[in-house]
Amino acid sequence: MQQQKIIAIMGPTASGKTAAALAIAREVPAEIISVDSALVYRDMNIGTAKPNTEELAAAPHHLIDIIDPSEAYSVAQFLTDSARLIKEIRARGKLPILVGGTMMYYKALMNGIDDLPPADAAIRAQLDADMAKIGAAGLHVRLTDIDPVTAARLQPNDSQRIQRALEIYQLTGQAMSTLIAQQTRAAAPFELLPISLEPSDRSFLHERIAKRFDVMLEQGFIDEVRQLKLRPELNADLPSIRCVGYRQAWDYLDGSIDYQEMRERGIIATRQLAKRQLTWCRSIPERVIVDCIKDNVSDQVLQQARVLID
Repeated sequence: MQQQKIIAIMGPTASGKTAAALAIAREVPAEIISVDSALVYRDMNIGTAKPNTEELAAAPHHLIDIIDPSEAYSVAQFLTDSARLIKEIRARGKLPILVGGTMMYYKALMNGIDDLPPADAAIRAQLDADMAKIGAAGLHVRLTDIDPVTAARLQPNDSQRIQRALEIYQLTGQAMSTLIAQQTRAAAPFELLPISLEPSDRSFLHERIAKRFDVMLEQGFIDEVRQLKLRPELNADLPSIRCVGYRQAWDYLDGSIDYQEMRERGIIATRQLAKRQLTWCRSIPERVIVDCIKDNVSDQVLQQARVLID
């Protein structure tokens, strides 16, 4: 039996993924599944560059505004939700289009996820206390001693993943890399057809990122974060507030940095995100590349999509 074909439009932030997806949806009966770990949060619209009302009305969108910023959304939840949506969209006789730049979601779709133990609140609390004492770099040194394979692929400042690897070791007595190596994964029930929007000139994308961040500021991004900050259950350590731009705006509202530094840090963080996204994309040899700084990008994506799904 031939696998179902699913178009995936990936690429760095500000590369034009939403417009490209809508170009396909105008020509082919389709529904869009967001592959973006920031768009899941309600009340976080400006800083996440959430599709506007007109874009949302142009085609059905899924996995947008589905949880509160106080909640967390895991890769496993994404896999469950996207698998259900793909099946439902197919049943309606439409083409599912995966769109977004959260590359760990794509990786999970293509390769599956590791069967690792769930989080433990007590261990997390202890690791948080250790983080306050010795910092992420200190925890990274600790991880190097017990799981050098995982430590080698993590940056010393990647506190979230370092803590997770240490937590797994404390729960199981085994290195995370050992547990992962022992697992087998089932193949996806569909064929993912990746179209990657990538810049031939990185500086052009950097300029676009800076302009978009300034537009967000003009649209009231700081006020958006201010409203979030009024909620006592939200804090700077939550996944939602760690989203690019939000953490910098939060620090500005805390008074720890001034407006100009907030802007500069926000733009730098977004550029760093784009760099990581491009690195992920380039690790997928079967992707079809469309230069996102050329004219008529959406038309090129539509043409490539037609070739792939025929």
